Amino acid sequence: MSLEGEFLFKGMYSTLNDKAIGAIMLVISLTILCLCLVAIVKLLHSLLQGPIALIIKKFSNADLPGPLGYLAIIIGAGLTIIVQSSSIFTSTLTPLVGIGVIELDRMYPLTLGSNIGTTTTAILSALANTDGLRNALQAAFCHLFFNITGILLFYPIPYLRFPIPLAKFLGNCTAEYRWFAIVYILLMFFLFPALVFALSIPGWYVLLGVLGPVCLLFIIIGVIKCLQAKRPQSLPRKLQDWMFLPQPLRSLEHYDRAMHKVFFCKRFQADSTEKTDTGATSDRQPNGVSSTRL
Repeated sequence: MSLEGEFLFKGMYSTLNDKAIGAIMLVISLTILCLCLVAIVKLLHSLLQGPIALIIKKFSNADLPGPLGYLAIIIGAGLTIIVQSSSIFTSTLTPLVGIGVIELDRMYPLTLGSNIGTTTTAILSALANTDGLRNALQAAFCHLFFNITGILLFYPIPYLRFPIPLAKFLGNCTAEYRWFAIVYILLMFFLFPALVFALSIPGWYVLLGVLGPVCLLFIIIGVIKCLQAKRPQSLPRKLQDWMFLPQPLRSLEHYDRAMHKVFFCKRFQADSTEKTDTGATSDRQPNGVSSTRL
């Protein structure tokens, strides 16, 4: 005896297969997710204003002395354990950072703590596994100690907290060029992983031969950038800035003009016109070089 279940597209199942129904549900879920995130931002922006925002900002961004500075990591881990999802925790805090209630330097340890808190779900699931308990616990503890190792590498020493300036750099680029966020997501989450996967199929030597020089180039650029900021006099005069490079290699202005033709959305054009009219580009050099450079 078979029991027929009830589901949303039951009446259309004769014309839609499982893949089509899954694609429709994916689009619906992503749309609802985006609408909820926009609603959260609007709601928080309307509620956290005036004295309330000042009080929350004062207590959430307070500097704690000594070992108490790690209390934010513990709080992030505890709250993530309660909600059982680091994605929910970080998605809730991100609008607060956007409206200026929580500073980015405070968001950083909270996010690190949430990475530890989210491992408790895997540990609890492993403990519930009676057959392969050993293998399940090994995988869960690998997840836990991987995140702990990352915290030990990138948080105790202030000079190694480079994710913070990187996040500020990406935020400034997105604030100046709206299309930058879309391009960044496509490159880092889709195209770059696909490239690494394609290069790994022939063998590790192909992957190393192609990406090795690219990684070396980025390391050299990073060292030069640090020297330009800290000790520019130690560099040759030509390397003290990037003006010797062609404009497409040292500025996003060239790509911005092309994106204006691609993204013909009225809001995008309005933002671009407003930025030009209000003189928001006054920090650019006379030769048209943007402040967002290498």
